[in-house]
Amino acid sequence: MEGGATGINPPAVSSPWAKIQPPTDPVCLSDIMSEQLANDLQIKEDEKYIDVYEEVNMPIDVFDLSTDISAAADCENDEMTATADCENDEMIALMLQAQFDKEHDDMIRKTENKFNGKSKVCISYSNFRVTPDTHLLDEDSDCGDANDEKHSELDSFVSTEKQFKSIPKCGYKKEGDHIVTKHDIPMSNRRNACRVMNFPPEFQTGDGGGFDMKLSNRVFNSLKAHSRSEQTRRNRAHDKSERATKEMGIDPRTRLILFKLLNQEVLDEINGILSTGKESIVMHADGGSGNEIVVPKECAIKIFKTTLNEFKTRDKYIQDDFRFKDRFSKQNPRKIIHLWAEKEMHNLNRMQRANISCPEVVCLKKHILVMSFIGENHKPAPKIKEAALSFADLNNAFEDVVNTMKRLYSDAGLVHGDLSEYNILWHNSKCWYIDVSQAVEKSHPLAFEFLLRDCQNVCSFFQKKGVPSVMSPNELFNQITGFEVPNDGIATLCQIQDFEKNNELLTYQKSEKKYPFDYCWSQTETQKE
Repeated sequence: MEGGATGINPPAVSSPWAKIQPPTDPVCLSDIMSEQLANDLQIKEDEKYIDVYEEVNMPIDVFDLSTDISAAADCENDEMTATADCENDEMIALMLQAQFDKEHDDMIRKTENKFNGKSKVCISYSNFRVTPDTHLLDEDSDCGDANDEKHSELDSFVSTEKQFKSIPKCGYKKEGDHIVTKHDIPMSNRRNACRVMNFPPEFQTGDGGGFDMKLSNRVFNSLKAHSRSEQTRRNRAHDKSERATKEMGIDPRTRLILFKLLNQEVLDEINGILSTGKESIVMHADGGSGNEIVVPKECAIKIFKTTLNEFKTRDKYIQDDFRFKDRFSKQNPRKIIHLWAEKEMHNLNRMQRANISCPEVVCLKKHILVMSFIGENHKPAPKIKEAALSFADLNNAFEDVVNTMKRLYSDAGLVHGDLSEYNILWHNSKCWYIDVSQAVEKSHPLAFEFLLRDCQNVCSFFQKKGVPSVMSPNELFNQITGFEVPNDGIATLCQIQDFEKNNELLTYQKSEKKYPFDYCWSQTETQKE
C-alpha cells in the first residue's frame, strides 16, 4: 500500500428491531495516542454533561457535579464500550435522586421546626435526613447557634452558673463598693435551685429556668430529704408488691407454682377465686389426669398469704406445737407460712383417719395446698351461717358438731381452735369442717383455752337459731374432756389457765435445792470470832 494507512468503510448493516449507530470515522493509532486528542475529548464530554444539566433546569451542588463529572470521565476512560445514551440516563437519575434527597431533607427540617417551635428543649430529626448535618450550609449552622444563644439567655440557670464561676479561687470578688463571696445569699439560693434540677426524674421540679428561682438552704435540704425518702418508699413498695400475696392478687412465686401444677397435669384449669380471708385465698380448679396421684374432678386451691399484717397472732398456734416448734423462726415470715400450710395438711390427714368429714389433701407445694372441692358444679357448699336449714337440719347439725368435737379431741388428738359457723359447711345434709391450720394438739399449753372458746362459739350460734337441746359451753367442755369444771365461765377459764400453768411447771421446771442460810450464817459468825 502506498500513501500511508488508509481505512475501508464497512458496509452499512440494517436491522428491523434495533437502531444501528452510524459508522465512525477511522482514526490512526498516532492520533489516538496523542494527548491533545484526549484533552479535546474530555472537553467535549464536559460540555455534553453541562448541556444535560441545563436542560433539566435544576440547581445542583458544584461539589457533587464536579465529583460526578470526574467519576463519569474516569468511567469513560476505563470502559470505552459504554454508550452515550446510557451515560446520560445514569447522570439524569443521579441528579433526580439528589433533588429528591434535598426536598426530603427540607421537609424533615420544616417538620422539626414546627414541632419544636419556641421551646427551649428541642428534638432533633437529624437521624431521618439523608444528608448528614456536617454537609449543611454554613448559614444554617449560624442560625442554629443563634437560636441556642437566644435560649441560653432566657435560662436563669446558665446565668447563675456564669456568676458562680466568675468568683476566683480566693472565694470573693469586688463589685464596685461591695464584696461578693461564694456564700452570698442570693447566689447560694440560685445555686440551690440549680441543684434541684438534678433530683430523680420522678421528682416533679417544673421549669425553673424561665424565672429567677431561689431556694434557701432550709427549703433545699427539706426537698432533698423528701426526695430520698420517696425514692426509698417507692423501691420498698415495689419490692413488696412483687413478693407479697395480697387480698385479690398473687405474687410471681405463687403464679410460678400454679403454672408448674398445670404443666404436671395435677390441675387442668384454674377458674377463679371462691373466697378470701385474713390468712388465705381459696380458688377453684378443675382436676387433671394426675400421673402419680389421684386428683378429684373439682379441686380447691388454698393459697396462704405471705404477709402477716392481717393475722399476726398465729405464733401462739405453732410455736408451742411439738411437731413444728424446732422449725419455728420469727425471722423468716415466708417459712412460717410454709409451716402453716404443712400444719393444715397434717391436721386434715389426722381428721381423715378419724373419719371426720373434711376436704381430702391432694398435694402441698410450699404455701399452696390443693384439696378436694366441697360442692358441685363449680358452686361451693354454703356455710351453716348462710345455709337455709330447717328445724330438723339444725338439730342434726348441732348433734353432728358435738360428736365431731368429741372425736376430734379423743380420736385425732386435736382441738380446732377456731370452730365457728364460718368454718362449717353444709353439703349433702351433713357438716363439713374446714380451716384447720390453727388446730393444735390436745397437749398444747393453750389447748383447753382454745377448746372452751370453740364451745362458746358453737353454743352461741345454735342458741340464736333456736335449737332446744343446746347445752352451756361448760357442759359441752365437760362432755368433750371428761373434766368437772364449774359453770361460771370466768372461773372455768381461770381454772383452765392454772391447770395449764401447773402442768407446764411440772413438765419443764427444774428442781430447786434449798439454800442452808442459817448454817452459812453461823459459819460466817464463827470465822469472824
